Amino acid sequence: MTIGIAFSYRALVALRGKKLGILVSTGPEHPNFGHSTRLAEAALAQGVDVYLYCIDEAVSGLEDSRLGGLCARGLKLYACGYSAQRRRIPPDPRATFAGLAALSDLIAATDRFVAFN
Repeated sequence: MTIGIAFSYRALVALRGKKLGILVSTGPEHPNFGHSTRLAEAALAQGVDVYLYCIDEAVSGLEDSRLGGLCARGLKLYACGYSAQRRRIPPDPRATFAGLAALSDLIAATDRFVAFN
């Protein structure tokens, strides 16, 4: 039993401080939007720094309550400024509106990066 506990503790500590980038392009009604928020929630619970970039239809989910709760827990939320402008999405103080250069920087700066399309 001690070996299992030690292994579990090491596995948890190994994730703490790592950086996960998530790109989501689907609207909040699509299952992949939910998959991205659940992944972010699980990673935050393990002490991972999570960066979520919403692009295309996903910017319409900025007001989604799931994102609000995740931001309160430490999620770093980004939104594509061009996508938001095209859809007339108003600025959200929880999100950093940025372009594709910021997305490129997120990809380069994170330990893992996943996309939900």
